[in-house]
Amino acid sequence: MKRLCVITSGLLFIAFTVFGCAQMSALMDTGWVTLIDGEKGLENWNRVGNANWRAEDGAIVVDKGKGYSYLVSKNTYNDFQIRAEFWVSHDANTGIFMRCQNPNDIHDKNCYEANVFDRRKDPTYGTGAITHLAKVEPVHKTGGKWNTYDITVKGTRITLTLNGVRTVDFEHSQFSNGPIALQWFSGVVKFRKVEIKPL
Repeated sequence: MKRLCVITSGLLFIAFTVFGCAQMSALMDTGWVTLIDGEKGLENWNRVGNANWRAEDGAIVVDKGKGYSYLVSKNTYNDFQIRAEFWVSHDANTGIFMRCQNPNDIHDKNCYEANVFDRRKDPTYGTGAITHLAKVEPVHKTGGKWNTYDITVKGTRITLTLNGVRTVDFEHSQFSNGPIALQWFSGVVKFRKVEIKPL
């Protein structure tokens, strides 16, 4: 009988511990806003340019257009975290732009760009870098597979984590707020999840 009580108490302790950890994890994960989830999310963005952004096979997909094209968030953000899951072809040129200064004229000189460009001629600002501002080394390749970008922008500090590897951690004060944008310029690009958490 005593042994049964000990076993029961032990099992109850484990159950409460697991349940408590699950609750704590859920509490810590609140505040996230889903901008793209599978085939939903185009309603959260304004289109700039003429690329063929569309819902297809559980993702927002783009593969044709003329010149640079973007999905620009309808909301602006100051400090935030982004979690993005994306797939690109080997020849893709895309990126996640942050704190953009003009939502109708997006480029890498008036926004911060978390770059995804495996074949960039100067790879120091290729995939995993902040274009023109924060170099990446070693070179990262994302073509032909699903990848994750975890981005934190808080005050003057920007950090990028690509597939679990910290690629950028730097300070810059040029842009303080603005919308975010998803870019297309070449290749096939798919976003199956984009979430943002204001800080």
